[in-house]
Amino acid sequence: MNTYEEIARKPLFIIGGVNVLETQDLALEVASAFSEICRRWDRHYIFKGSFDKANRTSLSSYRGPGVEQGLDWLSAVKQNCDVSVITDIHDVSQVEVVAGVVDAIQIPAFLARQTDLILEAARSGLPLHVKKPQFMSPTQTKFIVEKISSISETAPWICERGSCLGYDNLVVDMLGIDWMKNNLNCPIIFDANHSLQTRGASEAASGGRAAQIRALARSAIAVGIDGLFLEVHPNPEQALCDGPSTLRLDELEDFLEEMFALDHFVKSDLGRRRVHD
Repeated sequence: MNTYEEIARKPLFIIGGVNVLETQDLALEVASAFSEICRRWDRHYIFKGSFDKANRTSLSSYRGPGVEQGLDWLSAVKQNCDVSVITDIHDVSQVEVVAGVVDAIQIPAFLARQTDLILEAARSGLPLHVKKPQFMSPTQTKFIVEKISSISETAPWICERGSCLGYDNLVVDMLGIDWMKNNLNCPIIFDANHSLQTRGASEAASGGRAAQIRALARSAIAVGIDGLFLEVHPNPEQALCDGPSTLRLDELEDFLEEMFALDHFVKSDLGRRRVHD
């Protein structure tokens, strides 16, 4: 999955897992569920889990197990579930140790304009999954792609995760997704969870609108995205981070089957003709 040509018009691939690593058992449970469904549908799957949520609003928010234990858990997921893994980094010093374990590196939205971080991550040679900042227009993402392309031949993945509208609200611009897909020459991913966040729900946590996750995911797939980013939890009410915008694990199979079926139609000859008529 190193070039856009290897992904364009291919079936939707999935970056899925947990928001923050809570326990190794939870990571294995979620990875197993995703991988079983994706194998059945012959879809490429990458497990995602964060070892540190450094960009937290409140000092009291749970951040994660830390880099050493987090990478141990990610290694266990790779070995036991036979899947690729991805995690996010927050500092240049983390690139080398993280790149030794994962198959792709994620750049958080708030850090996507940090040139030193972007360039050092690109030097790893791994695919970079870059979350589009909430404050950045779709057209400005071309500068992120240019930075990465100056170092690496591996095409980055640009992920839409909503844009700020006033205070404490995010909206998703489907026309922006369409622009990125047609102008960046790299895979476009849609984050179905964080696009549903609402800010200021409490002193320590963001709110969310998980009930509308299908509506946004359907819309993004209809535009023709290449990949879907999705976080789940067995009990979102008890999740240690972003539970209000997280899909319940027991809804995952039905959710993915619907999205795979829609993606198949959109990328079929019939679907492309209908879209352009």
